[in-house]
Amino acid sequence: MDIVDIVGLFAGVCTTFAFVPQVWMVWRTRSARDISLGMYLIFVSGIALWLAYGLMAHAMPVVVANSVTLVLAGSVLAMKLRFDARARHAGSPT
Repeated sequence: MDIVDIVGLFAGVCTTFAFVPQVWMVWRTRSARDISLGMYLIFVSGIALWLAYGLMAHAMPVVVANSVTLVLAGSVLAMKLRFDARARHAGSPT
């Protein structure tokens, strides 16, 4: 592993784990009301494409970072859809 890969891995760790507080907050509060559905739909799509690119280019830092980011951001998106649907069903504003 050369310095370029090491920098890429550290960059991926920073940007990927930046999502952990968001995932934790949404899970803890069971609310994603203030999170933009459009932003997360576009973001998760972009991360999936970056993952595909990393796999095709055999770029391990891109694959690792985007695999974890896809799980984290996908979790926020899934919770957004679930919690908003539950709030609508309960008659609460979203």
